[in-house]
Amino acid sequence: MKLTLWCNGVFTEAATRELHEGTREHRLIIAKSASASVLVAGQRDGDIGQADIAFGQPDVADCLEHKRLRWVEVTSAGYTRYDTPEFREAFQARRAAFTNMSGVFADPCAQHALAMILALNRQLLPSHGDQVRDHSWHYTERRYSSCLLTGQTVLLLGFGAIGRRLADLLAPFGVKLYALRRQVRSERGVTILPEEQLTAILPSADHVVNILPDNASTLNYVNARRLGAFKRGACFYNVGRGTTVDQRALEEALKSGHLGGAYLDVTDPEPLPPEHPLWSTPNCYITPHTAGGRLDQDEAIVRHFLKNLAAFTRGEPMVDRVV
Repeated sequence: MKLTLWCNGVFTEAATRELHEGTREHRLIIAKSASASVLVAGQRDGDIGQADIAFGQPDVADCLEHKRLRWVEVTSAGYTRYDTPEFREAFQARRAAFTNMSGVFADPCAQHALAMILALNRQLLPSHGDQVRDHSWHYTERRYSSCLLTGQTVLLLGFGAIGRRLADLLAPFGVKLYALRRQVRSERGVTILPEEQLTAILPSADHVVNILPDNASTLNYVNARRLGAFKRGACFYNVGRGTTVDQRALEEALKSGHLGGAYLDVTDPEPLPPEHPLWSTPNCYITPHTAGGRLDQDEAIVRHFLKNLAAFTRGEPMVDRVV
């Protein structure tokens, strides 16, 4: 079955060769306007109307307008702009598929979050700050402030692909693990919470990891009220989306000492302006949306698509299917 594929992603030379080789039995259209960033929305492109499959970050209106499209795969784990009732209903009505890249980015995001949990527990970041600032030897403070992750309590806000992988990585430490999820069904090694139980669990958590997506229900979800329910000295991590956190309230919780530390890989806005107060807020550590990064990112994205393409042509289930 020969299909017409449309793509507006820009990949490394090696990944591009792999894409062309893997789709040589089909017709591949490269969009006139393409982007190397998985976070940038695509522009409208008339050529997509010829396609059976779109790969990259296609314009939402194009996806809805061109009913020939039978499958869209986005090059990101997040899919906020496609996460609307209109989009879901349109794709379900014409039995079209929508998939994302959760499988590509789950492991790096989970490893990144675990690395920061360990770094804060073991006083690595404050010690690095001592080295950068004044070469001071805070032996007693750093040594006796170091904690073991073993037996601590971790609360995950969200339990999708990243949360499940992080749960796997945390398992050897014997943590007590809770996860907030809309669908409250049992998971091995994790206590799944409905939202009405969140406030009761927050005071017991040593680490709260936010993996929530950006949508209307999660705007400023981590607000002053919920931050106030945190255990004093707990640490907060955001590898979800910046819009899910009231950053002013987070700043105040850090300045007051109520929070022991915060790690932010995502902020609102992005990039975070140089003059933004979070850069200089005590015990706030920031990375520039790199938690999902991996050296072989482009190759992994293309291989994910090609694996799903093979499944699609055979009428088999695809991985990371959202619709």
